[in-house]
Amino acid sequence: MVKLFFLRAWRWLTSMRTALILLFLLALAAVPGALLPQRSLNESKVTEYIASGGKTAEVMDKLQLFDVFSSPWFTAIWLLLGISLVGCIIPRTWDHIKVMRGEPVRPPKNLGRLPKHGEAVVDKPIDQLQAEVTEKFSGWHSRWYQPAEDRAGALTLSAEKGYAREIFNLVFHLGIVAMLVVIGWGRLVYTEGHRIVVADGQSNEFCNTALSNFDSFRAGRLVDGTKLTPFCVQIHDFDANYMPNGQSEMYQSHVSYTTDVANPQWQDYDLKVNDPLRIEGYRVYLQGHGYAPTFTVIWPNGEERTQTLQFRPDDPMNLLSTGAMRFDPPAGLYPDDLSRRQNQVSLQGLFAPTASWDGTILASSFPALTDPAVAIDVYRGDNGLDSGTGQQLFSLDARQIAMGELQKVARVNLMQGESVTLEDGTVVRFDGAVPFANLQVSYDPSQGWLLVSTLIMLAGLVGSLMVKRRRMWVRLTPAGGTRPTATRVETGGLARTDHAGWGAEHDEIFEEITSTD
Repeated sequence: MVKLFFLRAWRWLTSMRTALILLFLLALAAVPGALLPQRSLNESKVTEYIASGGKTAEVMDKLQLFDVFSSPWFTAIWLLLGISLVGCIIPRTWDHIKVMRGEPVRPPKNLGRLPKHGEAVVDKPIDQLQAEVTEKFSGWHSRWYQPAEDRAGALTLSAEKGYAREIFNLVFHLGIVAMLVVIGWGRLVYTEGHRIVVADGQSNEFCNTALSNFDSFRAGRLVDGTKLTPFCVQIHDFDANYMPNGQSEMYQSHVSYTTDVANPQWQDYDLKVNDPLRIEGYRVYLQGHGYAPTFTVIWPNGEERTQTLQFRPDDPMNLLSTGAMRFDPPAGLYPDDLSRRQNQVSLQGLFAPTASWDGTILASSFPALTDPAVAIDVYRGDNGLDSGTGQQLFSLDARQIAMGELQKVARVNLMQGESVTLEDGTVVRFDGAVPFANLQVSYDPSQGWLLVSTLIMLAGLVGSLMVKRRRMWVRLTPAGGTRPTATRVETGGLARTDHAGWGAEHDEIFEEITSTD
C-alpha cells in the first residue's frame, strides 16, 4: 500500500497538469512579496506596517507575508515545481527520442476523413510519381508502406515533420528548471551591503574589507563574510538635478576606486543611478542621498568639538530629515567621570535643506541645499553611550530622557552660522550641511547564469510557438480504365498541434505533386 501511494503521488507530481498548477501557485505566492513591504528590503517599513495594522498585520507576520521569498512555503512551492518539471522532462525526452528513431505512423485506411484531403489523377506512372514524391518529402521523417503493409492495400507514403517543436518545448522546460536552480543557488551565495558615505572630504571613503564597514549587511546561508573581495571607494561630491516641483531627475557622484587596498592606485568614475560601478564581480549602486548637518559645540574653556552626521530623510520629496548627535566634553574639563557624563551635550531635531517657516514650525520647501536650517532640542546629561548598550542613530535614548538622565535645556531654530549659548556658557553652533550618498554593494555570481537560462527558456518558448508538428500521407494507385499509365493520387494531412497555416502548406504540396509540368 505504501509503495502504491508513493507511486501515485509521484505520477501526480510529475504530470504536466501539476507542473502548471505549481507554476500558477508560484506566481500567486509572489504577489504578497510585491505588494507588501519585505524585511529583507526595508525592515523599518515592516515594523511600521505591523504597528499600524493591528491584529491583522500580526497574523500576516505569522504567515511570513513580510518574508515571502525566504519563507518555507514559498521555497517548498518552487522546489516542488522543479521536481515536477524534471519528472516531466525526463520521460518526455525519452519518448521523443524513441519517436524520432522509430518509424512514421502507419497510414489510416480512409484519408478522406482527415482534416485536409486532396484527390486527383495524374498522367504519370506510379514509379515516376513515387520518385517525385520521395524527393518532395526528402526533408521529412518518412517511409513508404507497400500495399501488403497498408490498410487500404495501396502504395502509401507516411511523412511527418516538426519534431523540433517538441525539442523546443523540452528546452523551454529545461530553461525553467535552470532558472529555479540558479535562483536558489544565487540566494545561497549572494551578498548585499549598504553604507552611507558623507561627501565631506574627510570621512568619504568606504572599503569592502569587513562586515563592520557596512551600516547594514545581509547574505546567503553559504556566506560568512570572511571572503569579501577587497576594494575601496571614495565619494568626492554629490550632484542632484531637480525639477521645479522638487522631483529629482538625476543623481550623480564623482568617485574614485581602487582594488589594491595596500598600495592604492585610484581610478575615477562617474557613479549614476542605474549605472553601477562594477569591480571584481561586485556592483556599487548609487541608491539615494540625504544631508549630514554639521554642528560645533564650544565648551566653557574654549575647546571645540565638531561633528558631521547624517540625518534620516523622512520626507522623500523635500528631504526634511530627523536625527540626533552626541558630544562628549573635553578630557580634564570636569573633575571626575560622573561629572563628565552629567555634562554631555546631545542634540535632536529636524533639518531642512531649504527652510520654510510656518511661525516657528520648520518645514522644507525644496530638496536642494539652498537655505539650510535646523529645529533642535538641546539636552544635557548622560546620553547612555557609556552604558555599553546600543544607541539609535537618528534619535536619543528615550529611557534616558524618561529617567531624567538627559534633561532638555533649550529648544531653538537655527539658520546656517547661527548659534545658541547655554546657561553655563556652552555654545552650540549650526555650521551647515553636506550631502551624503547611500551606496549599495551587491555581489551575485548567479546573474550571468540567470540571463543564460532565461534566454534558453525564451528561445525554447519562441521555437515551440513557431514550429508546427504535422503529418501527411500520399497514396498512389493505378487509375485503370482508359488511362493505363495514369496514377490516382490521394493525400491526407493532419496538424498535430494547430491548424494555423497548415491548410495552405497541404494545398501547396498537393498542387506540386499533381502538377504535370
